[in-house]
Amino acid sequence: MRLKNTLATAVLLLSPLSQAALLSFPEEIIPLQVDDKTIEHSFFSKVRELDLAKGEYAVKMRYTDLYEVGYDDHETIESKPFWAKISIDQDGEYQVEFNRPDNVVAAKAFADQPLIMLQAPNESLATTLVVTQERPRVATAIASEPLTSTASRYSTPSTTTRATTPAPAAPKSAHPDVVGMLDYWWQQATPEQKQLFLEKIKGN
Repeated sequence: MRLKNTLATAVLLLSPLSQAALLSFPEEIIPLQVDDKTIEHSFFSKVRELDLAKGEYAVKMRYTDLYEVGYDDHETIESKPFWAKISIDQDGEYQVEFNRPDNVVAAKAFADQPLIMLQAPNESLATTLVVTQERPRVATAIASEPLTSTASRYSTPSTTTRATTPAPAAPKSAHPDVVGMLDYWWQQATPEQKQLFLEKIKGN
């Protein structure tokens, strides 16, 4: 039994024989907890995928997104953490999906009442999930070990962004999110620039 969280993947293994499905999340929906187990994110490592065995899971998530609200001005929209019951009943790839709001007003409305769906393997239509503030009851539980972060098997942090998702715009509001800005510029930097930056930090 082992747990592996890469730069783009958090892996939850119950046993080599029980692993059944890969559950993927879009960039804007952040998984926070599976049943009793907290998912640990680091500054440059955002969990986007989970390997789960068959069963029912209570999954805690948060919606967060960045929108342009004016010239050189951006606003981060974030929901309160919410829960959904996710059932894994077959092998294959499952995807948490949502219709991304077109503007900041719609995004705020979505944050107040998130509407997310689950696309199961071999299914033509996604199923709308029931979102609650309280943790739903489930029939099964996952392994007792916490989800922890380990070394990356990817070359750069940019792999956390899905190929179909545009790169986020740099936050430039009057009160910028410094962590968000650092994260943004790190994702945009080349490997050579990242190396120079790390050397500069060590030199200071």
